[in-house]
Amino acid sequence: MQKNLVIVESPAKAKTIEGYLGEDYKVVSSFGHVRDLPKGNNAIDIENGFKPTYEVSADKKEVIRDLKKLAKDAELVYLASDDDREGEAISWHLKETLKLEDERTKRIVFHEITKNAIVKAINNPRTIDENLVNAQQARRVLDRLVGFELSPVLWKKIKAGLSAGRVQSVAVRIVVERERTIDAHQVSSFFKIKARFDLPEGRYLHAELPARFKTEEEANAFLTDCQQATFKINSLTKKPSKKSPAPPFTTSTLQQEASRKLGFSVAQTMAVAQRLYEAGKITYMRTDSLNLSDDALAAAAKEVTQAYGEEYAHTRKYTTKSASAQEAHEAIRPTNFAEHKITTGERNEQRLYELIWKRAIASQMSQAEIEKTTAKIGVSTRSEELSATGQVVTFEGFLKVYIESSDDEDQNEESKDMLPPLSEGQELAFNEMIARQGFTRPPARFTEASLVKELEEKGIGRPSTYAPTISTVQRRNYVVKEPRDGVERPYRELILGSDLQLTALDKTETTGAEKNKLYPTDIGMVVNDFLVEYFPNVVDFSFTAKVEKEFDEIAHGQQNWDEMIGSFYSGFHTKVEQAELIDRREISSARELGNDPKTGKPVIARLGRFGPLVQLGETSEEEGAEKPQFASLRKGQYLEKITLEEALELFKLPRDVGMYEDKKVVAAIGRFGPYLRHDGKFVSLGKEYDPLSVEIDTAIELIEAKRQADREKFIKAFDEDPEVQVLKGRWGPYIKFGKKNVKIPKELKETPLEITWEQAVEWEAATPEKGKKGAAKKTTAAKKPAAKKATAKKPAAKKTAAKKPAAKKTTTAKKTTTRKKATPVVEKEAEA
Repeated sequence: MQKNLVIVESPAKAKTIEGYLGEDYKVVSSFGHVRDLPKGNNAIDIENGFKPTYEVSADKKEVIRDLKKLAKDAELVYLASDDDREGEAISWHLKETLKLEDERTKRIVFHEITKNAIVKAINNPRTIDENLVNAQQARRVLDRLVGFELSPVLWKKIKAGLSAGRVQSVAVRIVVERERTIDAHQVSSFFKIKARFDLPEGRYLHAELPARFKTEEEANAFLTDCQQATFKINSLTKKPSKKSPAPPFTTSTLQQEASRKLGFSVAQTMAVAQRLYEAGKITYMRTDSLNLSDDALAAAAKEVTQAYGEEYAHTRKYTTKSASAQEAHEAIRPTNFAEHKITTGERNEQRLYELIWKRAIASQMSQAEIEKTTAKIGVSTRSEELSATGQVVTFEGFLKVYIESSDDEDQNEESKDMLPPLSEGQELAFNEMIARQGFTRPPARFTEASLVKELEEKGIGRPSTYAPTISTVQRRNYVVKEPRDGVERPYRELILGSDLQLTALDKTETTGAEKNKLYPTDIGMVVNDFLVEYFPNVVDFSFTAKVEKEFDEIAHGQQNWDEMIGSFYSGFHTKVEQAELIDRREISSARELGNDPKTGKPVIARLGRFGPLVQLGETSEEEGAEKPQFASLRKGQYLEKITLEEALELFKLPRDVGMYEDKKVVAAIGRFGPYLRHDGKFVSLGKEYDPLSVEIDTAIELIEAKRQADREKFIKAFDEDPEVQVLKGRWGPYIKFGKKNVKIPKELKETPLEITWEQAVEWEAATPEKGKKGAAKKTTAAKKPAAKKATAKKPAAKKTAAKKPAAKKTTTAKKTTTRKKATPVVEKEAEA
């Protein structure tokens, strides 16, 4: 029997740590949080200092049973969850749930899973930090109050099923405001001059005019003057400069660089980093500190010297500007600098590890030394000078290992080439000059990573909240991440050739193409506008940042968490009560676009049950009245921007394409894009085909291609019911049971032909109906009406009790009971 029990958060971490400790230690996992606030509005006792009630999650009851048995037999229990507020709360919940005595409970923390770090932690235990627990508890309680009180208001005033959250709503606002800034941008054109000169030995010199011309006439006049001009080098300037490396990664900079260099989403970066941490390859991946330990600095210096030479080593200590940064933590770094690459784990783990290693090791290397040369080229017929710039790296320094990426590709200084040999006064042989029309650009849309950067700069959220926040706003369909095609745009080029003849060409370019950028949805815009008008505090940047600072103060013992919640809640709850009086018509998203020229009927753009749509004609309750016609908006169309002409185009669908096999082929647009419908089956049109113009021959080819693909998916059917089939899927074989897709256990995926009917029926019975996961929760809630509704009155009464006389409790309770009918789906905000 082991004397000591160590409880960590994940099984992978447990396995790694157990290898470092002797036979006197047993390491087990709690599988994350074991307790949380229950569903419903009974979780927080508002009247008594916002006291939360916690319950063991249904899926953790067995885990708790096992842990209690192990803890009972152990002499000492070490709580070894992560070293942040969330980890501290997990340890506290474990201690409370397992009823562990103080004298035999130790809290240990470490920032990396290495033998030295684990042994050091075991030898230096501490008690649970109540301040950190309170900071996490304050965040959880505040976010539950905001979500649970605000979501029903959105249900009533805008659309059922919506939710709001303290951090996610601010993130949506940032995306919405950026989209509107882009829409408001007035494009103006300019002309940029570039020239090429012939040099000896077949070389060329490329130069450009630093200034831009506003009009074609000005550009044309410059080129005309250059027809008679001579060109020479007026001056050559060589300027040495130095470039310093970027600091090692924090959570947000890792997310940004992994997005740029590896194409990872924010959530993917954190999932891969988690696996690297649990395997003992990197330090803890949720950090806002730039600090490296003395041991790490020494190890990095040793590795740089051995791998590249002493002249490349330069020890640096970085400090974080943010006052809230946890300097006791370290930046993200490899646990072993001598391990340049890893060969274990999947490919993405190897790629992310290499990125982390390069960034950390480069931060401890010498500056790069660069010599920048600028040639100013005189034009005999004009006062302006052309400029040619190049650079040469005279000492690589950290550039030998790592170059930081930028969101703006145009700013990549390292892309400049060295200039060919030149001398002052040198005459240049003219080859060509082009004045190309360009256009001003609006600010770029956010990527996931650049939105994280924006949140961090505004002081909103913390390292552990970024990824969940980005995921939440997309899951709630307030923001979508998708590629969008550009549009053709004409532009002009004025060319002065080597024969000194001036010609003008009309060309086209694709503009506005985006890859995986974040766009607000119509529902995201409507919800944002409602919150900005009626709940400005919830989406105010400085207010949200102030709340984060108050959480930090609670973590440092400088503020009581219940008092902080109380000061926020009193004003917020008043706003919620006032929102009950808002007339829904005042916040309607409907826009009347005009009248259809053919029928004279009004055309309205509005939110429908399944998303944004346009409506032709008005709804009438009179018997026999003609029903309105509806059409969904296309991707990239917004309720607040769509025009009457664009709306009328949408009513041309569904469209009869023709007949095939004596059945009609129809083209239309649905929730998931354009499609064909034939014989009760659907075929996606994708981006390649327009439903308004696709011809019957193309439609037949697509129908047959879909049939062929379906045939290739087929593995087997069952005699008992041929409609039940085993099919090939993207993630391996699965069973199609009517409209339900049933997973096949991992051990049988290699032999799908051997699956029996009895097995298929058993697995189908154990698989919940599609979309019933949430429904099951609602059903459970509905099964407890007597208890729940009765108790639902209590919190409502308590809320008012602080503000109103006791005599009014009954009326308030009734009001809240009505509100309770639409129990909102409350998003759990990320915790730090």
